[in-house]
Amino acid sequence: MFRLLKREGRAKRGEFQTVHGVIQTPVFMNVGTVAAIKGAVSTQDLEEIHTQVELSNTYHLHVRPGDKIIKQLGGLHRFMSWDRPILTDSGGFQVFSLAGLRKIKEEGVYFNSHIDGRKIFMGPEESMQIQSNLASTIAMAFDECPSARADRTYVKNSVERTTRWLARCKNEMQRLNGLEDTINRQQLLFAINQGAVYPDIRIEHAKIISEMELDGYAVGGLAVGETHEEMYHILEETIPFLPKDKPVYLMGVGTPANILESVERGVDFFDCVYPTRNGRHGHLYTNHGKINLFNAKYELDSRPIEEGCGCPACRRYSRAYIRHLLKAKEMLGMRLCVLHNLYFYNTMMEEIRAALDAGEFAAYKKQKLQNMSQD
Repeated sequence: MFRLLKREGRAKRGEFQTVHGVIQTPVFMNVGTVAAIKGAVSTQDLEEIHTQVELSNTYHLHVRPGDKIIKQLGGLHRFMSWDRPILTDSGGFQVFSLAGLRKIKEEGVYFNSHIDGRKIFMGPEESMQIQSNLASTIAMAFDECPSARADRTYVKNSVERTTRWLARCKNEMQRLNGLEDTINRQQLLFAINQGAVYPDIRIEHAKIISEMELDGYAVGGLAVGETHEEMYHILEETIPFLPKDKPVYLMGVGTPANILESVERGVDFFDCVYPTRNGRHGHLYTNHGKINLFNAKYELDSRPIEEGCGCPACRRYSRAYIRHLLKAKEMLGMRLCVLHNLYFYNTMMEEIRAALDAGEFAAYKKQKLQNMSQD
């Protein structure tokens, strides 16, 4: 399913075949947690800005509107009118982010809903069942994401439990893909490597899960409190022990610089809320650094966000107008900023792939980082 086309050092250029189309890698997945991109961005918009993969969240869709409802409506693709690949996060990250609302046991995790407080149980089997109901292209294994600064003994025990959960996820996914009423019987399963900032735990876990023959491998539990340098070190130490013929997904990362550095270290898939979250607050990515449209100096600026950008915002509107919309709290301002940022990320990934095709990634990375540091 994963075909390696080119390699430059550890950086890879590939194609990943799925039932919903071929994913060109390296790829940035646009985050639509509850089956919607925050900022009033439609799936039609996603097509226009060259999105390859949309990412949604198992826990959030289970809570609202309910995965069984989505299954009755034909699955997530039909529900949100999107025919390209979708990856669903397993709900494992909520084990970390909702720490005050959950209790971890061997069988799984007991939550209190962040919406209405009702009790929810999610274990490996339940996560796979929910993701099967959603009928995403790629399902993520259910894991625990410990804090980067967690105690070593705690991390070791947590990783061992995550490994046991992975075996249960694999068995349940195989069972579900064999059922007659399963919408996507070719659903893929990615494992998740954990281990906080302990390289030896990471490496040992990578070796164990590599033997389990999953469709892809994620590196999780980063960008949760460690420095960028620590994250890059973990990637350098861990990725060589993951399968060479499977895609590597770095979860929840990151800035444009993070992505460039991680591609160089062998990462194929990325996702992050930065472009949408920053866009909604008027913080915009350009090839000459970030700009904040709330700054007074843009009040009379008739230029687009970035000269030469092909996004829907830059093709038509000025910085001054978009700034006015943001100041007036008009939703259109947020929407235009989010569209620009996602277009910037998707276009950067196209540039990365072109540079790898040409054997010029190192030069491209150096120039891109230099340009973006001008602000």
